[in-house]
Amino acid sequence: MDPTLHVSTIAHLIQLAIAPVFLLAGIAGLLNVLASRLARVVDRGRSLERDFESFDEATRERASEELLIIIRRMRIVNLAITACTASALFVCLVVAILFVADLAQIPFARPIAVLFIIAMSLLIVGLTLFLAEIRLAARFVSIRHDLLPLPGRDRSTEE
Repeated sequence: MDPTLHVSTIAHLIQLAIAPVFLLAGIAGLLNVLASRLARVVDRGRSLERDFESFDEATRERASEELLIIIRRMRIVNLAITACTASALFVCLVVAILFVADLAQIPFARPIAVLFIIAMSLLIVGLTLFLAEIRLAARFVSIRHDLLPLPGRDRSTEE
C-alpha cells in the first residue's frame, strides 16, 4: 500500500461505499419485515396445532387446510430471507473489494460488477418471494363474513 495515500483518496472510497450502505439498510428493513411475517406464521401454526384435537370435524378440516398453507408460507418466507441475506452479504463483499482493490491498486472492476449484479439478482428473488408470500396469505385469509355487521342489516331481527 502506498504510504503517501491521501485523505482525499480515502474520502472518495468512503463516498463510493455510501450507496451500498444505504442498500444494506434497506435490505435490513426488508429482513425485519420478513422475520416478523415468519414469526406470525409460526405462531399461527403452533396455535392451530395446539388446539387441533379440540376442534369439531369441520373446523379440523379447515385447520388442516390452513396448516398446509402455513407450511407453504413458511417455506416461501424462509427462501426470501435466505435470498435477501445472501444479497446483503454480496453487497458487503462489493464494499470490501472496492476498498481493497482501490487501496492496493488492483483492477477488480469486473468482479465488483459481477458481485453487484448477483446481489441485485438475489434481492429481486427475495422481493419476488415476499410478494408471492403476501399474495398467498391474502388469498387464504378466512374471515367469517356472516358474523360481520353489514350496513342496513339489523342482526337482532335475523334471530
